Amino acid sequence: MPEIFQYDFMVKAFIGGILVGGLAPALGLFLVLRRLAMISDSLSHVALTGVAIGLLTRTYPPIAGLGATAVAAVAIETVRLRRLMPGDAALAVVLYSALAVAVVIISLADGFNVDLFAYLFGSILTVTSTDLWLLAGLTVIVVGFVLAFYSELSQSSFDTDLARSNGVHVFRVNLALAILTGATITLSMRVVGVLLVGALIVVPVMVSLRFATGLKIALLGGVAVGVGSALAGLTIAFYANVAAGGAIVLTSVGVLILSMAAPPVLGRLRRLLRQA
Repeated sequence: MPEIFQYDFMVKAFIGGILVGGLAPALGLFLVLRRLAMISDSLSHVALTGVAIGLLTRTYPPIAGLGATAVAAVAIETVRLRRLMPGDAALAVVLYSALAVAVVIISLADGFNVDLFAYLFGSILTVTSTDLWLLAGLTVIVVGFVLAFYSELSQSSFDTDLARSNGVHVFRVNLALAILTGATITLSMRVVGVLLVGALIVVPVMVSLRFATGLKIALLGGVAVGVGSALAGLTIAFYANVAAGGAIVLTSVGVLILSMAAPPVLGRLRRLLRQA
């Protein structure tokens, strides 16, 4: 057995990485197609606020984070539906408001800075069995949601007006997507870190969209890239003794750069071979 699997915390980290790596891009695809990729950053800051409240009140931080992101998701989608302000402005207001609340709470409380640091940047040492069970439960919910509402998600991603004319409840679909995204961010904090989990929602999807010939292929490709990046990143983090979240995200970014550089290079090689 490889040395890396002899440690219980690494086994838990790999299980968590597989779940997070699959969850994040599965939801991220529909966010990117809606041009709502930045909602992940807004909800990340809201989740941070929830964690700070949980640490302050001595409750289970992810539960507080789940509640905070659910409320924020409802607020964001309600503002967008009623067009009280532009969608990107609504995301910015939520982001900065949540960050300000988190800063105030942190400044008022002492003694949980170390715990908060683990949520900010991720820590494979802090992944617990409870975290894994929650992630597994969320995975079942997300898979069920995507399978049950795939048509509605697809239609509302490309043309909301056409989706409404076909009887799709766009607001409900968007709200469910936002709430599940917030839950994914909150429960992924231990593995990736709240500041970086948004990248895992977006970057694998961008890789997949470069080569996918259809939406289903893009979905499966994004999940594959996300899971692969998580496994490779955790392995690098273990042997190089670096932060797991950073290693995972940098791995996915590296794959994205390669996917952008490969086609031109291959094209030039083909031309050179033809000339030869």
